Amino acid sequence: MAWATLSRRLSMVFAVLLLACCGASAWLQMRSNGRHEQEVIQRLSGGLAAHIAENAELMKPGGLDQDKVKDLFDKLMAVNPSVEVYLLGPDGRIEAQAAPPGHLKRDRVAVEPIRQLISGAPLPIVGDDPRSPDATKVFSAAPLRMGGREVGYVYVVLQGEDHDALAANVAADNVLRTTLWSMGLVALLGLLAGLAAFRLITRPLRELTSAVKRFETEGIASLESEVPTLERLSQGSDEIAQLGQAFTQMTRRIAEQWRELTLQDQQRRELFANISHDLRTPLTSLHGYLETLLLKAGTLSEEERRRHLEIALGQSRKVGRLAQEVFELARLEYGVVKPEKESFALADLVQDVFQKFELAAEARQQRLKPDIAPGLPVVSADLGMIERVLTNLLDNAIRHTPSGGQIEVQLRPGPANAGVTVQVSDTGPGIPGELQKGLFVRPVFMSGARSDGSGSGGLGLVIVQRILQLHGSDIRLVQQAGKGAVFRFQLGGAVTAG
Repeated sequence: MAWATLSRRLSMVFAVLLLACCGASAWLQMRSNGRHEQEVIQRLSGGLAAHIAENAELMKPGGLDQDKVKDLFDKLMAVNPSVEVYLLGPDGRIEAQAAPPGHLKRDRVAVEPIRQLISGAPLPIVGDDPRSPDATKVFSAAPLRMGGREVGYVYVVLQGEDHDALAANVAADNVLRTTLWSMGLVALLGLLAGLAAFRLITRPLRELTSAVKRFETEGIASLESEVPTLERLSQGSDEIAQLGQAFTQMTRRIAEQWRELTLQDQQRRELFANISHDLRTPLTSLHGYLETLLLKAGTLSEEERRRHLEIALGQSRKVGRLAQEVFELARLEYGVVKPEKESFALADLVQDVFQKFELAAEARQQRLKPDIAPGLPVVSADLGMIERVLTNLLDNAIRHTPSGGQIEVQLRPGPANAGVTVQVSDTGPGIPGELQKGLFVRPVFMSGARSDGSGSGGLGLVIVQRILQLHGSDIRLVQQAGKGAVFRFQLGGAVTAG
């Protein structure tokens, strides 16, 4: 619905509250005006009852002169139709009055308000209306004395029935109309001001809503165009600004995640292309040598057949190795493998890995050099995974270091003697600058990057990176004079009990 918008709902609520406030204000004003009118009338007519009480013609030796009383009451009420005059006994009983037949509803009035008026209590003071069973009105009163003693009261209702009827007509015809017009004008002006204020207040919210809708319909492409609007909406400290800041942060995070997903998708495509390329080369070679053996089996010498078979077997090993690396990377990427940490001495593990590569290094006339600082702390990690890290790094170093070169593994205490810093370096040609930036991401392969063209090291480095990430660590390629490729990472120390 059109009226379901926040701005319109706020406007409706404001209008209702404004009308309620105007009604309450009008009621209070009318009530205040009524009390003011009562006080003015009571002050102006305060001496009326006393003047009547001083009239000696009201009394005769035996008591009240009823004829004189009625004649005086009729004259007073003819002169001022708004007043009603009564003579009361000491207990408030009505002794004389000039009300038309059937109009008198009480036979007595309360004496306490009369005493308050005579004693000078703050005005206005209201007393019982004899012509109503429950109404009260302002009055004038004075004690009535005969022979020096108080025999009752003169009680004058200052706003009688005629006054009420006339006031009701005037209010309906003038005062009420003026009040309603004033209330309507105030309500209209207040409503217009409120609508303008609400429109200004909710404008940032409408702009933010528009940005959200564009993001919903146009997607990530709309974020770039909305950046100035979002930055402007994020200024300030009110709730709308906080909402704008939250949405801005969310859009930036979504944009970053979208770029990352796009990059990962591109990397995945390049990964497939590189894997296909790395598989095609050994498979083509393997197929060629096997086909040669099949077609020329009778013409090849024993030495040639053996050489062909060894080459085919070597290419088969490359294919198997690459397939194993792809499988292992997939298990690491999708969380199939979780590190099972234990405490062990990293120096002992380095010695074990060195023994594994001793023959390969001797065959290439290379030297494996351990540089282990004394007193290294024990590390907490998955022993098998860290062995795979060292194996991959040493295998790459041996395959890409020329004959007579040196491969060094250096172990040093980590910062604040927490954990161990590991550095693996060689004396080979190093890694070309164009490959360094994306060395540890999936699409980067090292095929043909080294001078000997001895195979791929890309997946091995990606596996190393992923294993270290599972351990809360990272691997970096650092520059060091006199060295080829230098890789450095850190493993956390074991927490000791007590």
